Amino acid sequence: MTFRFRYGALALTIPCAVLAAQPSAAPPVSAPLRELPWGQLNFLHTTDTHGWHAGHLQEPSFSADWGDYISFAERLHEKADADGIDLLLVDTGDRIEGNGLYDASEPKGKYTLKIFGEQDVDVICSGNHELYKNTSSENEYFETVPNFLGNYLASNLDIIDPKTEEQRPLAQRFKKFTTKNQGIRVLAFGFLYNFRGNSNNTIVQRVQETIQEKWFQDAIRDREVDLFLVIGHVPLRTQEFASIFKAIREQQWDVAIQFFGGHTHIRDYVKYDSKAYGLESGRYMETIGFMSVTGLPTGGKSNSMSVDAGASQVARVASPTFSRRYMDNNLFSFHQHTDLNDTTFPTEHGHRVSSMIASAREDLKLDKTYGCAPRDYWTNRAPYPSKNSIFSWLQDEVLPDMILDVDRADAPRMVLTNTGALRFDIFKGPFTIDTTYTVSPFTSGFRYVKDVPFSVAKRLLQIINQEVPQLWPATQSLAFKGPARSVQASTQASTHQVDEQMFPASRQMPLGKGQAPDHDAELTAGYTTIDDAGSDGDDTVHTPIKFYRVPNALESRIGFPAAATEDSKESADPVSVDLVYVDFIESYILLALKFLGTDYAERDTDMYMEGRDMTGLIAQWVQEHWKC
Repeated sequence: MTFRFRYGALALTIPCAVLAAQPSAAPPVSAPLRELPWGQLNFLHTTDTHGWHAGHLQEPSFSADWGDYISFAERLHEKADADGIDLLLVDTGDRIEGNGLYDASEPKGKYTLKIFGEQDVDVICSGNHELYKNTSSENEYFETVPNFLGNYLASNLDIIDPKTEEQRPLAQRFKKFTTKNQGIRVLAFGFLYNFRGNSNNTIVQRVQETIQEKWFQDAIRDREVDLFLVIGHVPLRTQEFASIFKAIREQQWDVAIQFFGGHTHIRDYVKYDSKAYGLESGRYMETIGFMSVTGLPTGGKSNSMSVDAGASQVARVASPTFSRRYMDNNLFSFHQHTDLNDTTFPTEHGHRVSSMIASAREDLKLDKTYGCAPRDYWTNRAPYPSKNSIFSWLQDEVLPDMILDVDRADAPRMVLTNTGALRFDIFKGPFTIDTTYTVSPFTSGFRYVKDVPFSVAKRLLQIINQEVPQLWPATQSLAFKGPARSVQASTQASTHQVDEQMFPASRQMPLGKGQAPDHDAELTAGYTTIDDAGSDGDDTVHTPIKFYRVPNALESRIGFPAAATEDSKESADPVSVDLVYVDFIESYILLALKFLGTDYAERDTDMYMEGRDMTGLIAQWVQEHWKC
């Protein structure tokens, strides 16, 4: 039985029993919900899922899995077909790296490639994470692209075919199709931002160069188009999307454009003009984006059904209506938005995929416990430094205990790592194999430069964290940071007064005083997004969470000589140190050293603690220090 209470545009549903699909997942909590703004053409959007296809087992708000999402999409398709409107599914990349379901398997992706491929995605593209290694980009080429043949788009991405050694597009450059119910003619592209960290078997062409290509210029001159659909692993507020928008508008000033972005791990919604909007739908299977457009021409079918009597004849000069919703990924939201319940909601297909996920997790032993965390450790929800900051924990406890190469044991060392190396929070309680990979999924090892003068080494952290413009351009800075901390310069500041320490990622920040919803329901903490359309985009009404700034990098000083006096708590300064760093940031370390007037180069570097990586060190530290 379900009881529903209305609060204007809000709906509060209290289910008797809502069970998450994965056995160990926390059940969702009831909360006030805003309804989905259905329109003539509707979209579901996922991005930056990073292997979290089992959902968040310790977070009720995000506990639905990929099988639940498949059931949800199939139920919404049923509704769309019954109403004579259209629904399309979009995914904008970074489907890998960040969760044990992907990273703990051998080979990586053994299970997730098949699990993700069970969803019927209409338009899909690559992210940057698919391209860091030859193996992952070849997985895209040989498995994901064929699985979504005709739907996978690679407008500015090529691969070296390992069989022929010829350079060719990873997938088709664009596609044109007509929606089945409304007859809307859609021309779609799939881009990647101007990424430079890819492996040598792929080629990413700059977006600004791609849009000058003849094929693109010919495509955007097609007059038999009702909507341009531009998807990309691209932040919404970047020059890449601005350039694409400008190129289309120079040829088609009156055709609607819908953008879907990714990469920055935020909820965001951008207005480019009255007929062009963009949506980005978060990260890690926390968010399912919903987008609708009403008032589009329906040139693909002369007898197409429409939302209202005049929709099929709508004048192109009229502005269509765009609406968005960011859904918390849990069964409570899914049941509410489908008017179904625990019994009627799951589809056979969705249930089967949830079983596939459970079986994969069992095979990988992801619930095996290494230890128990004594408290919550946060990436952005606690100030740095503090006892609840995961970066303080890494800097003050893990690195000093674990970073030691026996061949250099007598040398004092400074250890630097980018904060982006730690991807997610640690929750109080069991720290499992899965937790290890959600916190530190990367296989980066350590390298070092020996005997660096301390007078030089001690200045490195400040140089890196200040992002000296002469040191590296903005695109390199973006790669250095964790994604969610990379968009501050490209967005406007919120008008609401907030703590100066808080991180204003795309204005996804706490609501100001007096902005609480007008009802008495007890709210849970969660996303409270402010975007170009206001503060009503989240489907679930939450109390706000504070997000704090963190630096680009941190350092630990280890093995420094004792202070000159017994009363001093400070170590003495050594003459020189071994400068140790995560190998992912080597190019930045060498650039910073050069900026400081040295001539260190790659020839001066060497492996440190050969065969060890951050993921393994964290797992070992937890086993030794956090007993249950």
